[in-house]
Amino acid sequence: MRSRAPLRISFCGGGTDVPPYPEQFGGCVLSCAIDKYAFVSLRARGDDSIRVHSSDLNRVAVFRGRTASLDGTIDLAQTIFNRFGTHSLDCYMNTDAPPGSGLGSSSAMIVALIAALARREGRHLTDYEMAELAYAVERTDLNIQGGMQDQYAATFGGFNFIEFTRDGVLVNPLRVNEDALNELHCQLLLCYTGETRASTNILREQTANVVSHKPDVMDSLAQLKTLTLELKRALLQHRFAEFGELLDRAWHLKKRLASGISNDGIDELYDIAKRAGATGGKLLGAGGGGFLLFFTPFTRRDKVRERLEFAGGKVVEFQFDPRGVRTWLATADTWVERSEA
Repeated sequence: MRSRAPLRISFCGGGTDVPPYPEQFGGCVLSCAIDKYAFVSLRARGDDSIRVHSSDLNRVAVFRGRTASLDGTIDLAQTIFNRFGTHSLDCYMNTDAPPGSGLGSSSAMIVALIAALARREGRHLTDYEMAELAYAVERTDLNIQGGMQDQYAATFGGFNFIEFTRDGVLVNPLRVNEDALNELHCQLLLCYTGETRASTNILREQTANVVSHKPDVMDSLAQLKTLTLELKRALLQHRFAEFGELLDRAWHLKKRLASGISNDGIDELYDIAKRAGATGGKLLGAGGGGFLLFFTPFTRRDKVRERLEFAGGKVVEFQFDPRGVRTWLATADTWVERSEA
């Protein structure tokens, strides 16, 4: 059994999906899935153990039965196996982007593993049930701080306007025609900054700022919600020049949510892109590293790419993915035997 779940680009609204803000004030994000993935492969074993191979972490972990306490090695997989009561299994996991990249890779991996296990055991989960379970694993079971958008983006795929309230999450798929998608795509550049980040401290500070109702932060979050709605309208009405300008405004607001969201290296790359002709952009994820997304008029695209790469950034090609997580059966001859198996 194999599965893959897409990573995502979040255009605007990140931060308004981080509890306790959405329960108190409501939040929303505009995001899309891309053709970078978290992959999972499952194969039955001849004994009662579970062996997890993570190529991203370059680790192999073995455990048996229901694990009472997590060992900190590959606790994400252990937690999901505990919930499903799984045993006698080889599990291989890898992603197209490293953890801490800002593309939602950890949440996508959880979604991919849940989807594979659910199909293997004949357990039907709706898209909402799958995303909710992934959120519970990551945020409740593992107590990893973060927002609510990534699990839904990986599960549903496509372009979505996602709303978060005290009553739950509502995913609104956007009907963007092919011409508009092509036009948007040819004006976006995805640039790896060269470093990943651990977002826990950033999110902890942001949460504390919300709990204490810090005026600058609360004002920024309110404005980000408004900009998310404006970005959605600009996308649906094909007003792409405005789309880039709104991204720029949103990035400056996002930097006010917590210290450490940006740094000198990120600011330098952003300024280089703007001077070369980019209209706007933002850092993806919670902040501190990972990928920058830029909106660049087509005639300036090559110049922006050249300047970013000269400064040490790495522009990565991508396409939009209209589909979310998917699973399929692998034939026996497609497995490559591993010496440790």
